[in-house]
Amino acid sequence: MNEDLEEYLRTLLPQTKKWVKEIEQSARKDHIPIMDPVSMQFVTQLIQLQKPEAILEIGTAIGYSALRMAESYRHTKVTTIERDVDRYYQAKENVKRLNKERQIEIIYGDALDILPSLPHESYEMIFIDAAKGQYKHFFELSHSLLKNNGIILSDNVLFRGYVMNPENINHSRYNKMVKKLQEYNQFISGHPNYSTSIIPIGDGVAISIKM
Repeated sequence: MNEDLEEYLRTLLPQTKKWVKEIEQSARKDHIPIMDPVSMQFVTQLIQLQKPEAILEIGTAIGYSALRMAESYRHTKVTTIERDVDRYYQAKENVKRLNKERQIEIIYGDALDILPSLPHESYEMIFIDAAKGQYKHFFELSHSLLKNNGIILSDNVLFRGYVMNPENINHSRYNKMVKKLQEYNQFISGHPNYSTSIIPIGDGVAISIKM
């Protein structure tokens, strides 16, 4: 997204609570990627509209998005998966500190191993925000877990604009990831069981509705 436009949209965001600012500051300090505030606001509004009773998140990090999603609709249950042990414990601590343990369940492990064991058609919303190179696998394993008319959200699908303009990549380690994201965007856009739109806010958010 254009930096001026993104900055303008940030000025229009509603006032956030103290704990939100604290976690955002902690993430910046420790260089932990969390969802862009503009994109996060968009997701919270989707939750307020859809009112899902169960959300599955792939990629907890320090619990920021899980907590924001849980706050958006107090009747929802968020199940979130994290494979990094340090971030898992940070997320557990943040969830405990905010008394959200009944609403948020954090599972430690690799989502590729855990997803096949979860109950089918249990979630109205699935949020993918983990290893970018595995997005297609995450999506394929999530398909049977999602109820009809449910939504799969995928964050970072435009990845710093490199997905549209790979010639601008200035780190060779991004080449494979960007190619995987390009393939993923094609995959979800052409999937016969989903209607997908890619919203150019933050780092790009894809919305795929199961038909």
